[in-house]
Amino acid sequence: MSVLDLRYPVGKFHPEAEPTPEHRAAWIGEIAALPAQLRTAVTGLTPEQWDIPYRPGGWTVRQVVHHLPDSHLNAYTRFKLALTEEQPTIKPYDEAKWAELPDTSTTPPEVSLTLIEALHQRWVALLRAMAPEDFARTLRHPEQGRVLTLDTLLAMYAWHGRHHVAHITALCERLALSMGAEGVR
Repeated sequence: MSVLDLRYPVGKFHPEAEPTPEHRAAWIGEIAALPAQLRTAVTGLTPEQWDIPYRPGGWTVRQVVHHLPDSHLNAYTRFKLALTEEQPTIKPYDEAKWAELPDTSTTPPEVSLTLIEALHQRWVALLRAMAPEDFARTLRHPEQGRVLTLDTLLAMYAWHGRHHVAHITALCERLALSMGAEGVR
């Protein structure tokens, strides 16, 4: 597997040109399923394995687990802003610097696993209550210099969850191969 494959194990994000209600339902289902998938992906990791990068130069499993609720809290907030304001300009953040903050290394991963479970319960409740026309609402991303619909944001965060769970599961598979099946899980 190449470093590029390790970086994008599910491929790069490509938005749907014409999202359908079926796409939307599938993306909401992925958002709903992510917390359990993440918990399953990290089950059985040893304390040392939490601090292994998923690829050379990449984040550790611990950083990925803490990054997901950081990122998805921002996404949830962005949805609420777009639903309550006309084309709000969102506040970008430096996710790499967030991953280096002390709470990432000192907070047990269980805290972020619990946080993402609670967050996704709220987010999915919001998503399922939205009218179809709500997904056409927009927000402005100043760093990307573009306007995004909530449909695009929904698809992006469904992909984001798959992307990071695949980072962890691919690492676990490589560790199991290199250590024998008993080496991981």
